Amino acid sequence: MKSAWSGFLVAFSLYSAVPVPQVQWKRRTMRWALSFLPLVGVLIGAAEWLWYLFCAHYNAATLFYAAGAAILPLILSGGIHLDGLCDTCDALCSYGAREKRLAILKDPHVGAFGPMWLAAFLLAEAACFAQIYETSQFLPHACAGFAIARTLGGCKVVLSPCAKDSGLAHLFAENSDKRAVAATLMAEFALLVTVAGLLVFDLPRGGWVTGLMALMLLLWYGLHERLTRRAFGGVTGDLAGFCISVSELIVLACAALGGLI
Repeated sequence: MKSAWSGFLVAFSLYSAVPVPQVQWKRRTMRWALSFLPLVGVLIGAAEWLWYLFCAHYNAATLFYAAGAAILPLILSGGIHLDGLCDTCDALCSYGAREKRLAILKDPHVGAFGPMWLAAFLLAEAACFAQIYETSQFLPHACAGFAIARTLGGCKVVLSPCAKDSGLAHLFAENSDKRAVAATLMAEFALLVTVAGLLVFDLPRGGWVTGLMALMLLLWYGLHERLTRRAFGGVTGDLAGFCISVSELIVLACAALGGLI
């Protein structure tokens, strides 16, 4: 029980901006940490739901809601996964050799392509949120997506080979109970997708949109695995953050599309 609580604190201290008591990072405290990563997504999803209720109650403008909804994950997560998105886009757009791409991921400076793709990502998120605000049938999917995305990101760390023998991904991979954490994250993925599907089960296209969302996420997981192995030789913390960010956008796009059609 103490080990699980320590893992919860490690997960929230690193992957969220929520202040929690600090614990020493070692194998005993980090063993289960990634199992609690989706709870950060649950927190973000709950905040998104409250933000929607607030804006709907006061008849807020669509742009006001969409901008706030796109900013909320950044505020609550501290932007750690968007940092990974930005660095990964810089590395991929360099078209350099594997060593150069890994060096770009490690470089604390940012290039030109990262901010451009980050701006495009946030704009796409805001557009999806705007459509969800207008047709909110699949808002449960949008809210659950933040937790679902983190189950995939956690699986990347414990199931994929590390691209280097240093960094956060390597640290968590080496100190995690990989088999147990992977099984937990897979179960959480299945549970979250099932709950999201049940919440929209009575809608005309509820099952279709849920199935599309799950399929697109699994396809993206496989594509990300192939990309990271070929271009980087494995996964890093930045590449796991890239996986999480794009997974969030895929869920939002499916929720927006479901309401649109």
